[in-house]
Amino acid sequence: MTNTKARTAALITPVGQEAQDEARALAVDGRTGKAARRLRRGSWLKRGPAREAVDLLAGGHALPTSTAQGLAALRELDAGLVGELTALLDDGQQIAAVKLLRERTGIDLAGGYHLVLELGGRPAED
Repeated sequence: MTNTKARTAALITPVGQEAQDEARALAVDGRTGKAARRLRRGSWLKRGPAREAVDLLAGGHALPTSTAQGLAALRELDAGLVGELTALLDDGQQIAAVKLLRERTGIDLAGGYHLVLELGGRPAED
């Protein structure tokens, strides 16, 4: 997984606010390994994206706390990918959409599945 994929996965994977706050405090204290483990516990972040998420949090960036926020972040990051996913969903190819999302972003299976469900259930907001 490239850093770009890990960063994208970190930006679109929902993480609870409490976990983000705890991880941010740990990162500020220089305990980045423990911060990454805290983010992984209770979220779908894998090891690489969790490290990227710690860097983002330490830099003042907020992570999504819901699947809807994760989808909104994906729309901002890669509108073309969202278009491809929507086309697959329109053709009834949910599994193919999850696979494509995972290939392009490095998100894990559960996170990808939930984002695809969110995309299939809500129209894009203008």
